[in-house]
Amino acid sequence: MEPFSLPLLLATAEGGRQPVNLLNYAKHYDSILSGDNGGYNVLSDHPNIVLIGFMGVGKSRIAQNLARRLSLKQIETDDLIVEREGMPIEQIFATKGEPYFRDSESAVVRGLEDERALVISCGGGVALRPENVRSLKKNGTIIWLTASPQTIFERVRHATHRPILNQDMSVDFISSLMEGRLPYYESAADLQISTDGKSVEEIGEEIIHALV
Repeated sequence: MEPFSLPLLLATAEGGRQPVNLLNYAKHYDSILSGDNGGYNVLSDHPNIVLIGFMGVGKSRIAQNLARRLSLKQIETDDLIVEREGMPIEQIFATKGEPYFRDSESAVVRGLEDERALVISCGGGVALRPENVRSLKKNGTIIWLTASPQTIFERVRHATHRPILNQDMSVDFISSLMEGRLPYYESAADLQISTDGKSVEEIGEEIIHALV
């Protein structure tokens, strides 16, 4: 993974803009970690934080946590696809197939190229297409969330909205799918964070620590 930096800007409650270096950011760091910004908010030109990884790693909940702490807007690519197509993802897979779904997913990602100040939670297959990664990197830092196959299985075993796993909900199948996607996640990521054995709050704090 290549080195990265995430330039930050903060705005005072009065609307003044202030570039943030490590020392300046540290002044407000404890309040940001606690979710109380104390009159400071991240500006609308803050680069996006993009969460990728296999289904069940916790992208949605972690995105929600980061968005709250950093005063950013949370976006779910799967939700945007559902809105665009007018049907649930399971129905898209069943009636139009995975290639159609991936094309719709790419269209949604392209539509986010010029957006900023977002925490973007991506579907598990977004990183499979290089053009998606290029679009997401245009204004964002990509964070790869990981978990063991066993952890994933425990988290998704009762889910009914995971069409990729409908054919075989097992640790072995999850492991084989994860292995096939590993090079794509690895290539796309600016930062890798394990979610095994950690709470959402702990993961959010670890990500903020890593980005500062």
